[in-house]
Order: sequence, then structure tokens, then C-alpha cells
Amino acid sequence: MILQFALFHIIALIICPIYTLASVEGSVIAQLGCDSTCGNVLIPYPFGMKDPKCYGDKWFEIECRNTSQGNKPYLKSLNLEVTLISESISAIQIMNPIYHLNCQGKSANPVINLRGSPFVYSQQYDKFVAVGCNNVAFLRSNGSAVGGCVSICDDNEEVNDSTVLGRDGCHGRYCCETSLPLYLSEYNATVQKLRNESLSHVQCSNALIVDDNWLVNYYKFNLSTQRFGELKNMDYVPAMLEWEIIIEILNNSIFELPSDANCYNSNVTSSQNTTSGRRCRCFIGFDGNPYIAGGCTAIPGFFPSDGHAKKWAIVGVSSSIGSIILVLVLWLLHKVVRKRMIKKRKEKFFKKNGGLLLQQRMSSDEVNVDQTILFSLKELEKATDNFNTNRVLGKGGQGTVYKGMLVDGRIVAVKKFKVEGKVEEFIHEFVILSQINHRNVVKLLGCCLETEIPLLVYEFIPNGNLFEYLHDENEDLPMTWDMRLRIATEIAGALFYLHSLTSQPIYHRDIKSTNILLDEKYKAKVADFGASRIVSIEATHLTTVVQGTFGYLDPEYFLTSQFTEKSDVFSFGVVLVELLTGMKPISTISKETKSLSSYFVQCMEENSFFDIIDRRVTKEGEKEHIIAVANLANRCLEMNGRKRPTMKEVTLQLEEIRRLDRKPNAQINQEEIELAGIVDYQPWTRYSTSNSSALSSDSNVMHILTLK
Repeated sequence: MILQFALFHIIALIICPIYTLASVEGSVIAQLGCDSTCGNVLIPYPFGMKDPKCYGDKWFEIECRNTSQGNKPYLKSLNLEVTLISESISAIQIMNPIYHLNCQGKSANPVINLRGSPFVYSQQYDKFVAVGCNNVAFLRSNGSAVGGCVSICDDNEEVNDSTVLGRDGCHGRYCCETSLPLYLSEYNATVQKLRNESLSHVQCSNALIVDDNWLVNYYKFNLSTQRFGELKNMDYVPAMLEWEIIIEILNNSIFELPSDANCYNSNVTSSQNTTSGRRCRCFIGFDGNPYIAGGCTAIPGFFPSDGHAKKWAIVGVSSSIGSIILVLVLWLLHKVVRKRMIKKRKEKFFKKNGGLLLQQRMSSDEVNVDQTILFSLKELEKATDNFNTNRVLGKGGQGTVYKGMLVDGRIVAVKKFKVEGKVEEFIHEFVILSQINHRNVVKLLGCCLETEIPLLVYEFIPNGNLFEYLHDENEDLPMTWDMRLRIATEIAGALFYLHSLTSQPIYHRDIKSTNILLDEKYKAKVADFGASRIVSIEATHLTTVVQGTFGYLDPEYFLTSQFTEKSDVFSFGVVLVELLTGMKPISTISKETKSLSSYFVQCMEENSFFDIIDRRVTKEGEKEHIIAVANLANRCLEMNGRKRPTMKEVTLQLEEIRRLDRKPNAQINQEEIELAGIVDYQPWTRYSTSNSSALSSDSNVMHILTLK
């Protein structure tokens, strides 16, 4: 439609260039009975004042205010002064605030927010300009930088009232300029200095969005009287907003577009839709206000009244038909070329993202193809609302996870990797998860290789991760002793499965509480296998570059670069201590930052570990069972990996403790106690946290409930 409209204007310019630029005197611009001016500004419909019948919607209501400089129109909904309204190009000029940095008596103006309105800053008519010395100016929208420029001055120079700028514009000396992005509906400006300067030496600087025509006139015609140094005394400059009649207005108001004008679909205010509203133009040979019925009137002399009228009509019809045919041919050609480009790009991304390597793994039966799906990019974009930032579930070193809903109603988590051409982590995670089928491991649903960054699709786990739940305690559903013991057992069972029950052992290599997710029933799900590795059954260790999370990292692995299954055991031990104490893996203790693992081991050696056990644990748990779990955690945190238990031993011991914990004390007979490895049982009061001397005097306290 845009191409066709452009072709009509080209034909009109060829036929009669003078008349297409003429305007019709006395043409109607406002609704009948409505004021059409405020001060010296014309107010064409759909803009209007006072009576709702005079304007198309509340967004277009103009308030004529009496000021010291006479009557001035304001967009009432946005409180912006209006200096020009053009219905022919669907644009409105407003007074836009200037951002000041370190200008005496001036401060940064509030951000103008046009979101939800039919207005956006015009990429065609506006520029972003920064004035000052040795500045980097950024144009920001929605928290991100969307434009910027740099202005340079010589040493000891500054922009002042005597500074004369080049007539060809701002190109980096004293000031700079750049274009705006499309669909800019809100913005903020920030200015940073290129050099480290104290605030007292920072010169006055300005950043602004400004009408390019005003800027050109400022450069070329007013240099004798105007200087850019005067910006420090100004609060506003003209800027252009483009507008359209948005879909919401057409659906929700009585406003109707006239049938005698050329009204067409437009996309001015939304990057999410191909059509966000409608715009109108008068047909060729007509001029006036296309938004009023009968507002477009014939340009005098454009249509001949003699015998040549038929000739001109034939020329016009032929030109229109030719234009339509040309547009159709161009559209079909565009579709063919675009389809081919998309296909080549998908093939390129497929290879780049390890598609060939993945096919090789599939053919060698390393990947369970029956359980995984190759999703299309279109499916995942629709599921995640084009990867909207509002859908972000979490960010990590390997990528960002988004929440999405598939067409069949399933809620999923989509992980977008940050691999930058290195796809090993993506391949490892895909291959490993495709082989795992365990109730306490996050399930892989599929992947997408059609994008520049590969994507993995998992089942959605609704209740966040263990770290958040444990350290940001939920008052409605607190972390009870029974829940902690169950979660610990579930994590241990998943690691036991990975180490011993898969076809080849799998080392997770990044066990931590943020990688333990909680489902709708708060059952544990081990996640994030980007660092995981499959090892041969005969292998005793994996030699790699040391990686992991400080606080959970096995010190033996850190020293030798040899990762074993016992390294996962150490990391699990830290998580177990987190569950016991409610403390973070790196904590500030007595004004010193210490790792939780070393602090816990120290407390065990000093027989004072009950001083750091979470109050809820000591209140709800049997003391013998708490000591048993503490001893187990202490064994997992042994410096020598060979002395640590296997995950099989850990799982069996936790399951036994849970079994005993669920039974009333009266039902636990002496035989069960002996089977559990309980020796030298002492009364609860003997080990009160307030009696540290009693703890230290009893050498057997560290052996109570030590499970073999």
C-alpha cells in the first residue's frame, strides 16, 4: 500500500507538479461549529477543543491556555505545548524538554512517556543532539541504549555564547547528532564525560531530541544572533511526533474514518504488529483535511474541463493499473527473495549451532530422539511474546531463561544461550538431558537451531529455586525440617542416578542451590547441565579447566583440575549445610567473609555446630536426626575426596534418617537405633546450644548417628 501511494504521487508530480503542491483556499479543517485556531496555530480535525464532537478521541483533545505570551495550544492528555499540526503528513510539533548536565539553575527534565498513545517521536523529522565538550551522550529507551554520539573539544575549550558551529551541522566538534530508532515512545538522555573530571570542572552540557528543520534553520540562518551556548538558558526545543488513528481508537470510540478519502493501514506506533492503526490522505488532485467527510476538495485547474478530460482519465486509470501491477510484481519478488534468504539463514544457524554435530550424536544413539522435539523459531517467539523482557525467569553465565506457553497450552521454560559461536555447552546439555529420565531432574522437551543463538526448551518449574526459597523465607509456606530433609534426599537421589544408574556416568559439575528448582509440590528438580560431562565407566576423573561457583567448588578439584564424582559430593555437602543452617554459601561471619563449608567444618571440630543450626530445624527436628545429617554433611566436606561417601551412600543414609524421622519416638526400638548406627545416645538437654562446654567435653558427640 505504501509503494502504491508513492507511485501515485510520482505520477502526479510528472503530470502536474505545480498543482500537487498547491493548497485549496477556504478548505474545511475542523468539524462544523468547532474552533479551528488557538493563538496562531491551526487545529485540524481529528484534533479539536472543548466539545468532544470536535476531536476524534481524548488523545487528540487540545486545551487552549491563556499565557503571558498569548493563547497557546496544549495536548491535554500529555500536557505538551503544540506549535504546529499537519494532517497531511500526520505529524505534530511539540515543545520537547532539554536534558541539562551541570548547568547552573537547570536540572534534567522528567521523561516524556508516550506509551499507549497514538504518538511516537519521528525518525524522519527528528534528531538526537548533544552539545558540550568531551561528552558521550546516550539516548535510552526502556532501560537500554538505543542511540548515542560523541562530541570533542580542544583542551580548555568549552561551548559558550561565543561558540560558532559549522553550517553543515553537528559532526562531533562541540556537538554531535544521530538519528532516532523507529517506534520511540519514551526516552531518557544521559551524558558521560570522556575524561575523569571533578564535578566542579565539568562544563555545562545538553542533550535533546529536536526537529531537524528547526536545527537546520538554527545552523544556517540564525548564526549571527543565535549561539549553541544559549541552550543552557533554554528549557524546550521543537520536536516532531508522528501519529496515526490507532486500532484501539477505531474499536472503542465513535470516531469513523471518512469514505471519500484514501485511508490505509499503517504501522507507526508498534513494533509488535504489522498494522497498528490507520492514516488518511486526499486522493491525487484533491487537497484539504482527509479526516473529515468532504474535507478533501478538488485543486482548481487540476482536472481539465474541455475535451481532454477523457484523455486525462484514461491516463490516470492506466497509470493506476500499471502501478498496481508493478506493486504486485515487486511484492511477489520480495516474497521469493525473502523466503530464500530465510532458508539460507536457517541453514547457516543450524551449522553454526552445532546441528551437524548434533546429527552425528543422534546417529550414534547418544541422543534420545523419541523424547525430544525440534521447535521452530516461530513457535518459540509466539510462546515467549518475542522473548519479552517481562518473561525472563532468570539469567546466568550460560544464558537467559524465558517463560513461554506453547499452542497446546503447555507452560515451558526456553533457555537462550550466550555461546558466541562456541556451542559445546549447548550440545553437552542437550545430549545429556536427552538421555536422562528421572523425576528429580528437569525434563528436556526439545531445542531450536534456527536462530543465531541456540535455544533449549524445558518443562516449566513454577516455584523458583532452592536458594530463593531458603534465604528469602516464604512466610505463607515456611521451610520446615521435613521439607529440608525431603529436598536433600531428592537431590541426593538425582545425583546417585547420574553417577551410577545411567548408561555412562554423568558429572553435573555445578551443583548449587540456585540450580535446584522446586515444582508445584515443592519437590526438587536438578537443573542447568551446561557444565556437565559424560565420562566412561572406567574413568576415575575428568581433567578440565577449573570452573564452578565460589562457595560450592571442591578444593581438591581447584588444586588438581581433576573433577571426580566426589567433587559433586562436596558441592552437595554445601547445599546440605545450607539446608541445616539457613546460611548462604558465602556469608559475613563476625565481620569476616567466610565460606560456609569451612565455617561449618570448624564448628564441627569445636563441637559447637548447634550454634549455627537454623532455629526452625532445632525446634522441629529430633536432635539425633539433626546430628546424623550434620555428620553426613561433614563427611561430604572432607578435604580428601577419597574419604567422602558416594552419592549412593548419601542417598541411603538420608532415606534411613527420613524413615526414622517420620516414626514417633515410641516406635523406634533399640534394634532400629543400632541399625542406624546410633551409639552412646545422650539426652537432648546434654547438647543444649547454651552449654558449649558439655559439647566439647563429650568426644562421642560427633559420632552420634554416624551412618556407615
